[in-house]
Order: sequence, then C-alpha cells, then structure tokens
Amino acid sequence: MKKSVLTRYRVMAYVTAVLLILLTAGVIAKRVLSLDGFDGFVTVVGFAHGWLYVLYLVFAFDLGNKAKMPVGRLLWVLLAGTVPTAAFFVERRVTREVEPLIIEEATPDPATA
Repeated sequence: MKKSVLTRYRVMAYVTAVLLILLTAGVIAKRVLSLDGFDGFVTVVGFAHGWLYVLYLVFAFDLGNKAKMPVGRLLWVLLAGTVPTAAFFVERRVTREVEPLIIEEATPDPATA
C-alpha cells in the first residue's frame, strides 16, 4: 500500500474531526445558550462537514480495503467521523496498525539516469 493512501485518510480524519467539534460548539451556542449570530456559522460548518465527511468515508473505505481490515473495524473507522473527537483517537490507532503495511517507494538513483 502506498503512503499517500494513509496520508489522505489522516488529513480527512483531522479535518472532519475539527469541523465536527466546531459544529458541535456552534449548535450548543445557538440552541443551548441561545446566542445570536450562530445561524450562518452552523449552516456553513454543517454543510462543509457533511460534504467532507462523504470524502472521509471514501478515503477511509479505500484505506480499509487496501489494508484488508475486517468489516467490524472498517465500520468503526467509518463511524468515527460522527462522534466529536473520536476521529482523533481512531486515526492514531489506525495509523499505528497500517504503517507497517506501507511499501516504501523506490527513489531513482541519479547516477544511473
């Protein structure tokens, strides 16, 4: 498996997690604390998180297939983007498990070129 598969999963895991935390904070500010001005923020962050979560699902599914994860673990990874802060912990664990599977790309030798 290429390192880029893991890298794009990791980037999307962090982006999804940060947006979900922002969305949760915005919804709490809007609904629980009844603060004005959070309508637009919640709409924009919610829209961004929703679309980027779909991209996260694609990258996580690709990683799971290439790493030959069991179905239960793959579902756990896919659902991590729906629980605030869960993606941080799941990403760290998945990275530790998948890093040994990464094939180092051979760099061309400049002397032979």
